[in-house]
Amino acid sequence: MKKLFGVAVLAFGAAALVSAQGTVIQGTVKKVDSAAKTVAVATANGSEQVVHFTDKTVIHPTVAGAKDAFSGLKEGSEVVIHTTGTGAKTTAVEVDHLGKEGLKMTEGTVTKIGEGGKTIGVKTADGAEVVFDTTTSAATEAGKATAKGADKAGKVTVYYTEEGGKKVAHFFKKAM
Repeated sequence: MKKLFGVAVLAFGAAALVSAQGTVIQGTVKKVDSAAKTVAVATANGSEQVVHFTDKTVIHPTVAGAKDAFSGLKEGSEVVIHTTGTGAKTTAVEVDHLGKEGLKMTEGTVTKIGEGGKTIGVKTADGAEVVFDTTTSAATEAGKATAKGADKAGKVTVYYTEEGGKKVAHFFKKAM
C-alpha cells in the first residue's frame, strides 16, 4: 500500500510539474506602485522581484469592498505570489496573503490525492483527517511539495480559506 501511495504521489507530482505555468514567489512586500501596476517582493534569499498585476489578478483572502487588484496589499505584507512569465514580464495570477490577517494554515502529512489533484487529504498533528479542495495553483504546488523526496513522507504546510463550508487550499509548501 505504501508503495502504491508513493507511486501515486510521484505521478501526481510529475503531472503537476509538467502543467505548471509559472513560478511561486514567497516573501515580504517592499513596495507597491499602483500607477505602474507592480509590486516589489523581498524573498528569503535576499533577492527582490518585481511582479506586474492585471485586472485578472486574484488576491486571497478577498478584502471586503475591494475595487482593484491592490486592495489590502501593503508594504510589510507576507505573501505568496503565483506568477506567469519571466523577467520583466513576470505577472501575478494569484496573490495569497499569509500571516495574521491572511490565509489560515495547518501542517500535516498528505494521505491521499483525489482524481486530478482536485482534492487532497492531510492528516494533522492531532490525528484529524482534513480534505481540502484545491485551486489550480495549489494542486500544482502540492505535487511539487510531495514529489521532492520521500524523506519527509509528504509532510506539508497548507494555506487555505473556508468557502461555502469547504476548506479550499491555495498554497502548499513542503514542511522543513
